[in-house]
Amino acid sequence: MKLYFAPDTCSLSPHIVLQELGLPYELVRVNNRAKRTSTGEDFLAINLKGYVAALELDTGGVLTEGPAIVQYLADLKPEAGLAPAAGTLARVRLQEWLNFITSEVHAGSSPLFNRALPEEALAIFRDRLFRRLDFIEVNLASRDYLMGDGFTVADAYLFTVLGWMEAFSIDLGRWPATARYMLRIVARASVQAALAREAEIPAVE
Repeated sequence: MKLYFAPDTCSLSPHIVLQELGLPYELVRVNNRAKRTSTGEDFLAINLKGYVAALELDTGGVLTEGPAIVQYLADLKPEAGLAPAAGTLARVRLQEWLNFITSEVHAGSSPLFNRALPEEALAIFRDRLFRRLDFIEVNLASRDYLMGDGFTVADAYLFTVLGWMEAFSIDLGRWPATARYMLRIVARASVQAALAREAEIPAVE
């Protein structure tokens, strides 16, 4: 398989999952502005949406959208326990978390990247995001991971998007259980390995 990524984006989530599963893969860096890859390809020819993550399968097909990619990967190696079995209520709970993260935390934080917005608008988006972080805090106060005692693909995704908070000058110390959660996950070998591999690939002009 081939994972197309860009640093500091949501593509880190499936990359962590690939490392957790120990699956073989090729890593290809993408310039999100120029839509060029580190292998010289036109990224729009791979993913017409024009953004990462994209996972090229052994069959040549391409999967996009992080929540779909991470579930596909988890099901390749179900014994790893990164996702409950399809058709169970637990799997629906996992999908519930993935949808919350993508719509409320990922999409909810995206406007904060836009420095052209006036402070009044940014304050509205921050306030909404803080309410979502309050909800996460309540859940993590009584468990180590989103689904309980075990790490799942939802944790890989939440860790990825919460990693952007520092760039927004948002101190996760306001949510102590969440801050401890982030320290717990960044210490995982899979996370360290994914970050190290991404750092090895030079920027694409």
